[in-house]
Amino acid sequence: MTTTGGRPPVFCTIVPPHVLDRLAQAEDPRLSGPARRTLQRDASARTRRHLAATAGARAAVARAGTEPGKPHRTVYDAGHGTDLPGTKVRGEGDEPGADATVNRAYTGLGATFELFLTAYGRDSIDGGGLPLDATVHYDREYNNAFWDGEQMVFGDGDGEIFLDFTRSVDVIGHELAHGVTQYTANLAYYGQSGALNESLSDVFGSLVKQHALGQSAAEADWLIGADLLAPRVTGKALRSMKAPGTAYDDDVLGKDPQPATMDDYVRTDRDNGGVHINSGIPNHAFYLAATELGGHAWERAGQVWYDVLTGGELEQEARFTDFAALTVKAARARYGDGEELDAVNKAWQQVGVRTP
Repeated sequence: MTTTGGRPPVFCTIVPPHVLDRLAQAEDPRLSGPARRTLQRDASARTRRHLAATAGARAAVARAGTEPGKPHRTVYDAGHGTDLPGTKVRGEGDEPGADATVNRAYTGLGATFELFLTAYGRDSIDGGGLPLDATVHYDREYNNAFWDGEQMVFGDGDGEIFLDFTRSVDVIGHELAHGVTQYTANLAYYGQSGALNESLSDVFGSLVKQHALGQSAAEADWLIGADLLAPRVTGKALRSMKAPGTAYDDDVLGKDPQPATMDDYVRTDRDNGGVHINSGIPNHAFYLAATELGGHAWERAGQVWYDVLTGGELEQEARFTDFAALTVKAARARYGDGEELDAVNKAWQQVGVRTP
C-alpha cells in the first residue's frame, strides 16, 4: 500500500471512543452492552490492522478491466460476523436488491467517487482508480463504521442510540476521505495532526453530502451523521461544523465536547490526544470560509483544502498553524489576492489560529 513516509495506515472510526466510553458506563445493559462490545471489537480490529500493515500483509488490488474515471464498487455482507470482507452481494453495475443497507452503501461509495472525480479530477481515493469495497451488517449491534486502510465497514447500530451506519452519506464520505489522506499527506493520527486528519474527513464527508444533494453552503446543515442517532437521543448528529459543541446534549451520551475556537482547545491523553474533539476548530474554520464565499462549498473553499491535502507540502505531524498557513498560500496561488484569500484568512482568525 502506498502511503507517505512509510507510516502504516490508521484505523479510523466515525463514533469517537469518548462517546462509546460514556455509553459503556450506562446502567441499562441495552446501552452499555453494545458499547462495550464495540469498544472491544474496535481494539481488536485496530491491532489486526497494525499487525497486517507492519508485516506488509495485504491482498493485491485488482484493477484489471476497470475503466479510468469510473467507479468499481463491491459490497459484501458480513452476516453479523466479523470475517472480512464477507459474501459479495452487489458489484459495479448490478441492479439494486432488497437490502436497503447494501443499496445505501453502494450509492454512498459512488457519491464519494463522484465528488472527488468531478470537483478535483481525482480518480478514486488513491488517484489511480482504486476499487471501492465495503462490508455491511458487521457484527451484532455494532455501533460504528470504519475505514481499515483497505475498505469500508458498517455496523447496524444497536437501535437504541445508533441506527444503521449507512444512513448518512457524509459518514461514508468521511471514512473514505481517510483513505484520500492515507494516500496523500498521511497525517499522523494524534494531537493536532490527528485532529486535522479527522477534520479533513469531516470536510470532505460534508462536501460529499452537499454535492450529492446539490446544496449551496448556505443550504447545507453542516452536520456529520445527522441520520445516525436513534429517536430517544437528545441531539442532531455526531458533530456540527457550523456550531461545534452543539450536536448533542443527552442524559446518556453527555454533551458534545467539541470546541469551536482555540480558546477552548482540549488537552487530553484520551482519543489520541483528542483527535475527534479538537477537530471542531479546523472544522469551524472551513465552515466560516465556505459560507463567507457562498455558492457551492466544494468549489473554492473545498478546492483550497484539497490543494493543501494533495500538494505535497503538508507535513505528517502538521499543527493547526501549519495547515492554516498552507491554506493561505494555496488560496493566493489559485485565486490571487482576492475574496478567497480574505475569506480563508478571516476564518482562521475567527477560530484563533494564526496565519502569516
